[in-house]
Amino acid sequence: MAENDSVLTAAQQWQGEPLALATVVSTWGSAPRPRGSHMLVHADGRFEGSVSGGCVESDILQTAAEVIAGAPFQLKRYGVADDAAWEVGLPCGGEIAVMVQPVSAAGFDPELFDRIAEARERGEALTVITDLATGHSDLKPLETGEVFANRYDPARRLLIVGAVQIAQALAQLSRTLGIDTTVIDPRARFLTEERFPGVALDDRWPDEAIEALKPGPATAVVTLSHDIKIDDPALIAALATNAPYVGALGSRRSHAARRERLAAAGLSEAQIDRIDAPVGIDIGAIGPSEIALSIAAAMVGAFHGLGHDRG
Repeated sequence: MAENDSVLTAAQQWQGEPLALATVVSTWGSAPRPRGSHMLVHADGRFEGSVSGGCVESDILQTAAEVIAGAPFQLKRYGVADDAAWEVGLPCGGEIAVMVQPVSAAGFDPELFDRIAEARERGEALTVITDLATGHSDLKPLETGEVFANRYDPARRLLIVGAVQIAQALAQLSRTLGIDTTVIDPRARFLTEERFPGVALDDRWPDEAIEALKPGPATAVVTLSHDIKIDDPALIAALATNAPYVGALGSRRSHAARRERLAAAGLSEAQIDRIDAPVGIDIGAIGPSEIALSIAAAMVGAFHGLGHDRG
């Protein structure tokens, strides 16, 4: 899950300290957080992540403290809360089951966080399997009854080609979404830290940069420069990968001309059809920030395996 990124980061920062890991292992109805969501709890009370958006976190913190102190792992179920009785529960009407296990060799081995980080660095997914009878997690299939398998996908990435004003808004928005973002532009006057604070910058020609950065199934590529010398080579490089989202700024008329150029460059019609252009979901966007929002929405939809109807 992409939203576990902050938990995985905290696990690296708190390495070697007493911790407990809470995980949503089952959901029913309108549960606030999906299966696989984590909440990492430190012995001093700090925590990162969420298992219910705030509904049951206080109870999980108490349970985690007990587990850190030596209590066995626990599997807790939460349903609809009784407001009159101040009962811990979910006002949304859903139900969840949350496993709380120690971060230890007997529970979630700390080395698993390292294996997850290494796999994500390679752009690979890793699945951790937990025995729900013992609370022990491992990378190997477990010869037991009920288990929970949690898949950790590579961190999501966005490669923005063209350090223009829309790129400034999109870069900041994608960072808010927890997406690693790189802005690519060979034009030094456009590509500055002042214009893109806190964002990775790459001044190579886009085709060279994209080939080196190796977009995979967790990477989106968006071309925004509106300069065919920059955008076209980037699109050709991006369409040679399995990136789930490739978008290009421009009107329908300019995209028709783009299609002709890319076809002349040897791309198939099926490859060209992968381009989302005009880029983004149609929300009647006006101005760079709204256009960036429409692009981000289309990109997130693609990460979830959803397309959008261009009408």
